[in-house]
Amino acid sequence: MRIALSQLTTGPDPARNLGLVREQTRLAADAGARLVAFPEATMACFGTRLAPVAEPLDGPWATEIRQLAKETGLVVVAGMFTPAADGRVTNTLLATGPGVEAAYDKIHLYDAFGFTESATVAPGSQIVTFDLEGIRIGLATCYDVRFPELFRAHADAGAVLSLLPASWGAGEGKREQWELLVRARALDATLWVAAVDQADPAATGAPAAPGAPTGIGHSAIIGPDGTVRERLPAAPGLLIADIDPDEVAAVRRAVPVLANRRLG
Repeated sequence: MRIALSQLTTGPDPARNLGLVREQTRLAADAGARLVAFPEATMACFGTRLAPVAEPLDGPWATEIRQLAKETGLVVVAGMFTPAADGRVTNTLLATGPGVEAAYDKIHLYDAFGFTESATVAPGSQIVTFDLEGIRIGLATCYDVRFPELFRAHADAGAVLSLLPASWGAGEGKREQWELLVRARALDATLWVAAVDQADPAATGAPAAPGAPTGIGHSAIIGPDGTVRERLPAAPGLLIADIDPDEVAAVRRAVPVLANRRLG
């Protein structure tokens, strides 16, 4: 199955960001992809007041994404914000397209490196997977990558691919951590990992909110053996890759770490 990862820099205006999504989705369709994944916070970048832009899953922004998916025949995965019952928002991945309708609320919130996501975002609690052309796909978001149990849960649910949209916080050593963690999660669960980050705003001269996680780029496709198959630099780009589910079965036969578990 061919997929596309759209590494872009979003701003505070959901309408403008939707225009970027339209453009990139059509490019992905032209490249023969069946799925296109966008970063966390595609709807509006971090550093924006999230409550005023949050919309329900049947609101105008998500409806436009569904219409785009219908027009292009692709499954579109994009990060948005939905209202939470306690006045905060949820950090939601919408996955929508022919035969697919799923939403994942980020479980592990980024209360680290001086940022407190939980001040404005309520955590999710449900592991979410969906099926596309006989391939089961798990959903995770950014800071989730530091928690291997979520990716093993995807594998236990039958997933052979985990999608990881992110808006990774910059800082000393953070690129190295990102690259290490996405490879480690593929090895932990012996599945493909498709990690799509916001592009580094500095690469395009776009303004970035001080202290907010606005992305560093370096989106990547990781094979179930932990090898990097495709990678982007810091600047915006569209990564196209073919995912072979048979590789997962082969790696799990050779290195049956899931079957050999003794705890949990």
